[in-house]
Amino acid sequence: MTKQLLTKSLLSLTLIGAATAAQAEEIQLNAISFTPKTVVISHGFEQFVAAINEEFDGELEINWRGGPEVMPPFRLADAVRNGSIDMALTSPSYYSGLVPSATASNLSFKTYEEIAETDYLARMTEVHAERGLHFLGEIPASPVQFFLFFKEEVSGIEDIAGKRIRVFPTILPFVEALGAEPLVLPMGEIYTAMERGVIDGFAQSNIGWVDQFEDVVNYYITPPYYRAGFNVLVNPDAWNELPEDLRDRVQAYLREELAPQIDQSWEEVIDSGYAQMDEAGFQEVALTGEAADEYIATAIEAAWDKLAEDVEPELHAELKAMLVD
Repeated sequence: MTKQLLTKSLLSLTLIGAATAAQAEEIQLNAISFTPKTVVISHGFEQFVAAINEEFDGELEINWRGGPEVMPPFRLADAVRNGSIDMALTSPSYYSGLVPSATASNLSFKTYEEIAETDYLARMTEVHAERGLHFLGEIPASPVQFFLFFKEEVSGIEDIAGKRIRVFPTILPFVEALGAEPLVLPMGEIYTAMERGVIDGFAQSNIGWVDQFEDVVNYYITPPYYRAGFNVLVNPDAWNELPEDLRDRVQAYLREELAPQIDQSWEEVIDSGYAQMDEAGFQEVALTGEAADEYIATAIEAAWDKLAEDVEPELHAELKAMLVD
């Protein structure tokens, strides 16, 4: 072998070795979401996964394996805690039994940036750590709010009493305070429950699902209430496999740069949701004046009063001061 050929061979081996080492250093975290990949509400998490994989290419890759078809949504937080999966996107209310204070983030009308200016994110990190979870941050959707939808006509608050309404756990106290009967059901079971008359209405946002419910919904009540936001949970052991510097950079990137961008990206999605409701012929039942004030006050007060039963008084006061004006 000539000296020149030997030099080229050694250089090739060096480059191959360097590439292999770089590839070996990249850490992969498997993630599952509480929503299917294809639905509109997954919009924020889709942005998150793509942005993280691009920003930290060669260091960290998030492998989004799917949603409810992979694992039932209400099991995600426990699966993260016990290490069955590395990461999950979940609704705060879906693991309120494990971390009761997590639901507080929905009980607000503030934007993500307003909340991030407080100590909320740091406090939630501490609270989750106590329960064996790492709280990476929020995939915010502050402009996405919630409505009550019905098939039969309602004209005001008084018509809600006695109705059976599908809720997720965060909304249960509000619906109960309205004199209705709340039933906790996953999103995927709403249509069948409405069609069979198991429920009279349901609590939901207004984005991306109208065409699936046209024949079981005719009315919705405004004003909307609360804010949406979804938590990214990571198994502490999996998280600690990342070098400390990388952990700091990933968390700061989500909380300080990416989350505010995601929070401001929902306008087109929301506008489309309203357009779909109009096209489907959903009729708005608009509460005004004292009725609207009573409706919103009940939503906030009932939920925070219920949270006070499950959260230590000091933490409850801290969170309410951060999230409610």
